[in-house]
Amino acid sequence: MAWWGRLFDARDARVRMVLLDLSGLGYLLFVPHSAPTPTSTQWTLAVAAFGVALVAYRRPVVNLVAQSALLAVAICLVDDITINQVGASWALLEVTMLAGRARTIWLAAGLLAVVDLTDSIGDPLRQVASGVVGLGLEVGVPVLLGLVIRANRELGRQALERALAEQRRRESEGRAARADERAAIARELHDVVAHHVASMVLRVGVARHVLTDLDPRVGEVFDDVHGTGSAALSELRRLVAVLRDPDGVRGDASLTAIEPAALPSALGAAVDRARQAGISVEADVDAAIGTLDAVRGLAVLRLTQEALTNVARHAGTSARAHLVVAVRDGAVHWEVTDDGGGVDGDRASTPVPAGGGHGVTGMTERVEVLGGHLEAGPAGTGWRVRTVLPNTLPAPRAAPASTGGSA
Repeated sequence: MAWWGRLFDARDARVRMVLLDLSGLGYLLFVPHSAPTPTSTQWTLAVAAFGVALVAYRRPVVNLVAQSALLAVAICLVDDITINQVGASWALLEVTMLAGRARTIWLAAGLLAVVDLTDSIGDPLRQVASGVVGLGLEVGVPVLLGLVIRANRELGRQALERALAEQRRRESEGRAARADERAAIARELHDVVAHHVASMVLRVGVARHVLTDLDPRVGEVFDDVHGTGSAALSELRRLVAVLRDPDGVRGDASLTAIEPAALPSALGAAVDRARQAGISVEADVDAAIGTLDAVRGLAVLRLTQEALTNVARHAGTSARAHLVVAVRDGAVHWEVTDDGGGVDGDRASTPVPAGGGHGVTGMTERVEVLGGHLEAGPAGTGWRVRTVLPNTLPAPRAAPASTGGSA
């Protein structure tokens, strides 16, 4: 049915007219007639009908009027009016399929019926009755076929509209469900996590001011804890704001953006915080990271923060770490390695701390969302985590993979 529906599509009216003209030409050349050959008048009327069909294929009403006029002339001048009858009937079919108003269809049918009945003027009553019955083929069939095509076309349009409406409804429900989930997460972050972090920051600040005779090194630790907690509160507030505003999220909360120009200083702050914790960090950061898109820029920052935190947690504060961030051909090459810090035991055999952790799992999911693959594992006496973030975002995945590793 696909070719059938396409044949009667409004965009293919010219194709229909060409096929109709070829059929008429074949009738004149190859079908036997009562006369040995078609007369010159019959050829003239047929060629005129062919030309009108091709010229007026975009104006079905004009085509019908012209074909009806040619039929009226043919009724008066020639015996075989088949070509002009078919041309007029087909023009009525085109009007029925494409007319915007029902009145146009019935006026067109009435015009062709009147023209066709002129052939019966002066004929005996039996021949007049036969002509009236013949209107069923010449007028009734085109109208009936055109109405069926119009109905099928309307049903197809309504089905498409229903499908689009259902798709919009599902998308709306999905957006509403994601908004509810984000709102619930935002409430938990604000009411539980942020509350406890704020309480710890407040107590550290109070202790810093109450205990005035502290060792300078302890004071530095207090200042670092207070600064880190304050920064964590700022990040939590920013995350809560993003979760409560779906328009501020690029498809997923993991894609929250950062200003590209702020990335170098943000990475520097992450490295400084790790050094304040006692880790010796060597950073090789490409100056081109300031030109990265916001999504990959945030991913690099979060990966760096998590990796350096894992070095302090697993290798100890005496470890030496090396951060590499390079941009090559638009792709971001990121790597963090450490020397193990002299920690006894096989670090790979205990990838998750006693309290449980999801650091590497979260890093893996963040990287895979951006089309990369995270590699995490032993490197000599220490540990290495690395990935390459491509310069194009992939299509969303159904379910991101999960990889075990150190938290």
